[in-house]
Amino acid sequence: MKKGMALGLLIVLISLSYLKNNSADQDPFLVTDYSRLHPVKVERVAVGREEEQLVQLLKEAKEKKLTVSIAGQRHSQGGHTYYKDGIVLDMTHYNRILSFQPEEKKIRVQAGATWKDIQDKINPYGLSIKTMQSQNIFTVGGSISINAHGRDIRNGSLIKSVDSFRLLTADGQIINVSRTENADLFPFVLGGYGLFGVILDVTLQLTDDEMYKVTIDAMPYDEYSRYFKSKVKSNPDIHMHIARISVAPGSFLTEMYAINYTLDPSISLSEHNRLSTHESWVIPSKLLFQLNRASDWGKNVFWKLQKTYFDNQQNTQISRNNVMRSESDFMDYRDAGKNDLLQEYFIPVDEFAAFIQDIRKVLSEEDLNLLNISVRYVNQDQEAALSYAREDMFALVCLFNVPLNDQSQIAVKRGIQRILDEVIRSHGTYYLPYAAYPSLEQFQAVYPRNKEFFEKKDQVDPEHLFMNYFYEQYRGNKL
Repeated sequence: MKKGMALGLLIVLISLSYLKNNSADQDPFLVTDYSRLHPVKVERVAVGREEEQLVQLLKEAKEKKLTVSIAGQRHSQGGHTYYKDGIVLDMTHYNRILSFQPEEKKIRVQAGATWKDIQDKINPYGLSIKTMQSQNIFTVGGSISINAHGRDIRNGSLIKSVDSFRLLTADGQIINVSRTENADLFPFVLGGYGLFGVILDVTLQLTDDEMYKVTIDAMPYDEYSRYFKSKVKSNPDIHMHIARISVAPGSFLTEMYAINYTLDPSISLSEHNRLSTHESWVIPSKLLFQLNRASDWGKNVFWKLQKTYFDNQQNTQISRNNVMRSESDFMDYRDAGKNDLLQEYFIPVDEFAAFIQDIRKVLSEEDLNLLNISVRYVNQDQEAALSYAREDMFALVCLFNVPLNDQSQIAVKRGIQRILDEVIRSHGTYYLPYAAYPSLEQFQAVYPRNKEFFEKKDQVDPEHLFMNYFYEQYRGNKL
């Protein structure tokens, strides 16, 4: 049988198995998040629709001594959006665009609006979002609650593009929060994981949509820091950047590709600014990524195909809004008994090569099925209380396929904590929205302002109306 036919048959068989097993393994009466690790019973899920309704909901919760957790798309993976026996406030229907001033490059939206909603509104005006995740499916309120970042290397984390927001506090008051009004709350709510109140609406700064030429460079991992500083950061026309490092056994954590988006004013935006409505090759990519999960052979095949894809993208042209347009994720995976979970590590630029060497050793000793590492760059952020970028950092977004049973989770947690030890030795940090494998001691070491953060939470919400498992696990003492 020819290799192409054999590969095609294997993909079909794997896809049938994937479709057969792609069923929920959770009690439908329980609530969990994307991780599916800790389902619990809640009092109810309440859909937020109107401002007065939200005020009354908090009043009811206080009277009944219930907690409130705030949810958007629920892609956080560490219990940030729910709590046992409490109310889960679903904000996805609280999603109107309230005002738009194209001449001022500003937009005000309700917290449940998605980045796609904003892109659809502003694209005809030649405007774009400054900072967002690589997908546009998430809610604005959720994104600023985790202080998200993305491919843009000039605008930093999301906090830098937020002008102001309105906050419904635990005492039922609605207040304006900005860098000049109730300014003490600004650095805590941005990256505050829903613990300080309900974000009602947000005013964002926008930027110009623009045309990029895509260029792609290959290199060994130990050349990447030098390459980035001399070829990428030093070139003011490169506005967006992402890199990938191989997890295939044949080139494990040694080969890299860097993808740069360079401003090219000679390309007419008007001829390229139609927003893409779907990603091409999503279904084949899903099936090939299933090979990546299944075996070392599959990982080698998948990396080889990625390299071919990268080569074919050389010198293509794309608008900024379409770079930030990914609506579906080919890595999405919902198999019974297993899940793909993210962990993200922020490493100082000059520590990158040494860190890769260190975790290569850890990963060779631990039974962790690492599927993908993408690398982004985040500018220093000294504003957010729980800033993950205390200096300029590379963000290593790591995707693991993990079993969900208790015994296997013990081994996964041990392996992740070993990686975290190397992160700390490299003067790095990690991202808080993902599965809460890090120990309390590791959290406290990485986030030195943690005490200040929780004290502020307790000050503005002394009865702990707003509650989630992130608070419970990392507050450091029992209530």
